[in-house]
Amino acid sequence: MERGRAARRADVDAFLASLGVDPGELAGLELPATVDVMRERVEFLHSLGLSNEDLSAYPLALGCSVRKNMVPVLDYLGKLGVRQDALPDLLRRYPQVLHASVVVDLAPVVKYLQGMDVRPIDVPRVLERYPELLGFKLEGTMSTSIAYLVGIGVARRQIGSVITRFPEVLGMRVGKIIKPFTEHLEGIGLQRLAIARIIEKKPYVLGFGLDDKVKPNIEALLEFGVRKEALASVVAQYPDILGIELRDKLVAQQSLFESSILVSSEDFGRVIERMPQAISLGRTAVLKHVNFLTACGFLLSQVSKMVVACPQLLALNMDIMKMSFEYFQNEMERNSEELVEFPAFFTYGLESTIRPRHEIVAKKGFTCSLAWLLNCSDEKFDERMKYDTIGIEEMEVENSFDMNTLSEPLDDEVEDEDLDEDSDYESTDDEFIE
Repeated sequence: MERGRAARRADVDAFLASLGVDPGELAGLELPATVDVMRERVEFLHSLGLSNEDLSAYPLALGCSVRKNMVPVLDYLGKLGVRQDALPDLLRRYPQVLHASVVVDLAPVVKYLQGMDVRPIDVPRVLERYPELLGFKLEGTMSTSIAYLVGIGVARRQIGSVITRFPEVLGMRVGKIIKPFTEHLEGIGLQRLAIARIIEKKPYVLGFGLDDKVKPNIEALLEFGVRKEALASVVAQYPDILGIELRDKLVAQQSLFESSILVSSEDFGRVIERMPQAISLGRTAVLKHVNFLTACGFLLSQVSKMVVACPQLLALNMDIMKMSFEYFQNEMERNSEELVEFPAFFTYGLESTIRPRHEIVAKKGFTCSLAWLLNCSDEKFDERMKYDTIGIEEMEVENSFDMNTLSEPLDDEVEDEDLDEDSDYESTDDEFIE
């Protein structure tokens, strides 16, 4: 009998070897007594989309019974809503799930996610994106990472959204990843509440490596003319700047701005401070807008001044710019030099802001600058229209990105894709090209 059992085991080992699986890695496991049962397991795993290479990478999956282990787990995942076509990648990344107990291991994790306000419809997407969390213990990294985020100011009602869009946060150790990341951003001038708002809107920034991405990118910004005191504003406006391949972009973009718009290296830093997304503008888009402005009669030196003051000019919808300029020329009867002084004119909606305000001011007989006319909220403009004259106290002050807005709580609904190209100017109705 012993000889027969040994022979059958030898047959099973030979079958495993034919698949490229080292039988020695399964030593100590209770394997099927016959090749037929082992073949059933292999064929079942193949039916899920796994290859022999996958089985060789994690041979312990072959120690799972189809009926006792695999089917209950897969049935549970299917009932949650995990998609069939997502199973192969899920199993490759976390094959240990096949050994798991639905009641002891999986259900508590799902219950935890739902307790963190992850919607039932989003739970399967979270598991598909980050299946490793099915092996986490509730009292471990998951709980401490969430507690830290809440502690720095991430709104409790936003935690579900944060987890849904970046479930990897549940596997991040506070002391090694989240806290050093937070403290480094504090070191460049961001307040904790501002960091919390960034995480609420773009939680994936936590995945940017501190040493290999964040720190080198901060150094690159300084090298290319961004002032140290402006770093916090740059990151607040465009958090993705911390994780992109930045240095090469800066080299290419600085060269483009110097050659096509006559922007000096120092002024290039001001451009980035006012609109960090400028580093991602394509050459074609930049030249198209420069050509439009020169065709309007502006000298290249004037275009340079306008772009430095309002880099958003290079990202606005061209058709809307044309309509605004035609209205400025034909109806407003102003000197084009005013556009050089206040290029943000182009960022305001013609029908929603420019035309109605101009008509009101013209009717009252006021003579005012474009900035006085446009660079204020509707409420402030209505207040100004109660004046009989324009006083000296109404001198304009250049606006910049308001860091205080990042300390304000977000609305309950947080979009995955936020509008990055926000204007530096208050109450604009800007139209940007994609």
